[in-house]
Amino acid sequence: MSNLKSKIRVAILGYGNIGKAAEEAIKAAPDMELAGVFHHNDCLNCIDADVVLVATPTREVQKFATVLAARGICTVDSFDIHGQIWNLRSSLDAVCQTNKCVSIISAGWDPGSDSMIRALLLALAPKGITYTNFGPGRSMGHTVAAKAINGVKNALSMTIPLGTGIHRRMVYIELEEGADFKTVEAAILADDYFAHDETHVIAVDSVDALNNVAHGVNLVRSGVSGETHNQRFEFNMTINNPALTGQVMVSCARAAFRMKERGVYGAKTMIELAPIDLLPGSTETLVRALV
Repeated sequence: MSNLKSKIRVAILGYGNIGKAAEEAIKAAPDMELAGVFHHNDCLNCIDADVVLVATPTREVQKFATVLAARGICTVDSFDIHGQIWNLRSSLDAVCQTNKCVSIISAGWDPGSDSMIRALLLALAPKGITYTNFGPGRSMGHTVAAKAINGVKNALSMTIPLGTGIHRRMVYIELEEGADFKTVEAAILADDYFAHDETHVIAVDSVDALNNVAHGVNLVRSGVSGETHNQRFEFNMTINNPALTGQVMVSCARAAFRMKERGVYGAKTMIELAPIDLLPGSTETLVRALV
């Protein structure tokens, strides 16, 4: 790395729960400085930063990341629609390769850091089954999707694990005045965020009275190492959802900056990163401490 003495200048696009958490993580990072906070309607050409954290709703990520990558600015996002990740990667990769920058996509905790754990467990037990059980807790992506439905004033989507990777969605909504509950319910159930899980939509007087940003995951793999069966691995965490997402994005901003410094360009998911690039400090210091 040729720029060890200067700090990485990181900007934030979007200032909701994740953007605010990312700001705290940038300020706590010893090798970073905040290059500004921008809203989605601000001029993207005015952003001057080494890396921009695209902390907008998932469905707006592609358009903003594409504009920034076209300017040669590295980006990090927490895009969370699993089935569309490869398409996003393919689209951004071409732009990043042309403009010599890096876009790290789907850099939250799932997809994101959990993806790295799943990849590691697959390497440890190549044959077997992995179950990822989310919650119970508030899903930010699902909550944003529910809020975007016409007739919804406010919303909270809770993820309830049923085991073996199966989940129930409990969606609590405040209706706009005059909105029809059945119409709103049908729109939520048809949305791709909810269409694949058991989903219950409940009208309430106050979403704020229910709101809690806690979340978590239980990730289990049982499998075979070589020809040895009965290998079992388990990972658990209980978290503040936006705080962890913001921290993962900031760590990935460091990786994006280092990759560009080395002349490695393109769009990447977290399983394609070198873990050491996520951490501040020299290679020697980190190897001595962690290996």
